[in-house]
This record gives sequence, C-alpha cells and structure tokens, in this order.
Amino acid sequence: MWKKLVAWMRLDGPGAKPLENQPKTSPLAESPFAPNPGNLRMFQYLPSGAGDGAALVVVLHGCGQTAQGYDLGAGWCRLAEQLGFAVLAPEQKAVNNPHTCFDWFNPEDITRGEGEAASIAAMVAAMLETHRLDARRVFIAGLSAGGSMAAVMLATYPELFAGGAIIAGVPYGAAHDVRDALESMRGAPLHTPEQWGDMVRAASSYVGPWPKISIWHGGLDNVVNISNAQASLAQWSDVHGLSLTAARQEMVDGAVRLNWDDRLEVYTLPLLGHGMPIASQDVGEPGPFMLEAGISCARRIAAFWGLGQKPRAVLKPVSVASVLPAIEAALVPRLAEAPAEPQMENLVLRALKALGLIKR
Repeated sequence: MWKKLVAWMRLDGPGAKPLENQPKTSPLAESPFAPNPGNLRMFQYLPSGAGDGAALVVVLHGCGQTAQGYDLGAGWCRLAEQLGFAVLAPEQKAVNNPHTCFDWFNPEDITRGEGEAASIAAMVAAMLETHRLDARRVFIAGLSAGGSMAAVMLATYPELFAGGAIIAGVPYGAAHDVRDALESMRGAPLHTPEQWGDMVRAASSYVGPWPKISIWHGGLDNVVNISNAQASLAQWSDVHGLSLTAARQEMVDGAVRLNWDDRLEVYTLPLLGHGMPIASQDVGEPGPFMLEAGISCARRIAAFWGLGQKPRAVLKPVSVASVLPAIEAALVPRLAEAPAEPQMENLVLRALKALGLIKR
C-alpha cells in the first residue's frame, strides 16, 4: 500500500507527462554544509536583489521530486527574483528513502538535534552566516512529504522561523512510523486542539512568539486526506491561542480562505486534488502535482509572510454562501465520475461541512 500511495506522488507516476515550455534548469546550486546527521543535500539561490539582510525562504520538495524539479514547478526562485529573498532547498537522498520522501514519520529524523531535522537547521545556520541574511525573516514551506517535514521544523525549531506553510501535508506528531504515516494520510488522528498543540509545545523548550502559519489543501486530495488540514489548523490555532470560531472567511480566486489576522490562514480549494496550486501565468509550471488552479500558492504565501507586494490580483471578499451553488454544482459531478473511490464523496462533503461550506 505504501508503494502504491507513493507512486501517485512521484513525478514519473501514473499520468505523468513531460512539461512543455518550462525552464530547462533551476538556478539552484548545490553547496556543502556541516553538520549533516540526516545525510541531506543542500541547494541555494541568491538573486541579485538578495543582499545583506535579505529574507530566507526554505522550500521542501515532495516524494519523487528533486529540489530543482520542485522549484521549476512551484516557481520559488522566480518569485525570489521578483521579491528579493534568498532560497534554501534541502534535498532528500535515495539512500535515506528510496522514494526520496523526507522522513517526516521517523522519530530519529523529527526530533530536535537529530537526523534530517538537525540537517535542515544546520543549512539555515549556514545560509544566515555565509550570506548575512536576516535571521528574523526566515520562513519554511513544503509540499506533501515536504509539507509534513515543514510542520516538523516549525515544531522542533520554532525559534528559527518567522512563518511557515504546510501544503497538502500532515500535522506534526501524527506519525512515528510507516504504519502511522499511512493511517494519518488516510485520515488525521483524532485529538483535541489542546492535544495537538501540546505536541508542538513539547517538541522544544521554546515559549514564543510562534511562527505565523499558512495551510493549503485540496478538497479532492485522495493521497493526503483533507482532515489533515483541519488537524493542522487545530494544532496551530491552539499554539497561537486563537479561537476557531474567530476566523474571517472569504473567497479568493476560487479558494476558500479562513484567516486569523496575520497569524494563521487556511486555504481550501474544493476541486483540487493532491498537489500545489499554481497560476502559471504568474510563476510556476504545471505538471504532476503542480496543479494549475488560477491562484499562485507561492505568491500568496509570500504575501502572508510579508515578503514583497500583495498578490497582483486582489479580489474583494465575497460571501461564501453566494458561491455555494456553483461549488456544489461543480463538485458533485466530479465525485460521480470516480467510482473507484466510493468513500471520496462522503470524505469531501464531510470536509466541506466541517469548513462551513455546506450547511445541510
């Protein structure tokens, strides 16, 4: 089952096609660093505008991807050129994980001071020292297994990061072995917000202030169930001391956004599968798990973190109730076309109800 699920996350998995009109290479370049207890590779990019005091964005790829491949699809380096921040892209090795997934479920890799988590922290320290970047403006984002590893870093090294983003990922503490990982991907473990928050608080001796968090997930994600986005929301709302009922709600470029000022936001795309939403007319290239959605996840996240200008297309907030008929009209036929996933309709409709998008 693990191999089957990972196959759907691989760039050469079912339905993979060569990308057209994409840049042939990423500007990311490999750099040495130490210590490296997790045996990872380090790639970096500093655009011409990223001088002393620039911000740093750490980006973590998904299973079957490379640092450069993820960058080409997501458009992080292209965005860095526009906004003037540096990019750090850790990369997994096949010797550690045959599917090149970050090991977000192995205790020896997700504990502060050990394994892959310690290697990523060492990379951040190397970037800050070598390039004299702003230690107060370090951010981390990841997709799928990379999103789950971003959650690990935000919990185990919260003092390093001003903000983070979990894209189609799993909350910290959901898994401690492969069996747990599979179960959590099918559906997040049931915990109270306080229990989820306690996992973060127990991961280090840090007492705050905590990183601001952006969470992104597709309503039709059949690899990492959307309940994981709800669990991540519960986890970080508790860490920040926020009431779940205090969210503001709006529609942004077809996505449902819930936000708590500048500390926490959740984007749900009802018709999106497993992957990172991009707007290729802006930055990024469509391909397997780089999903054309008309909204640039990377740019929106950067804006939420306070990097550069606001997104180019700023829409006026609209009532979610006013767009419910269109969402349901588009969603139900899509679900009916997927007989191989008999439980998907209940999962997605339940998720939409939990978000307040469907009242009946």
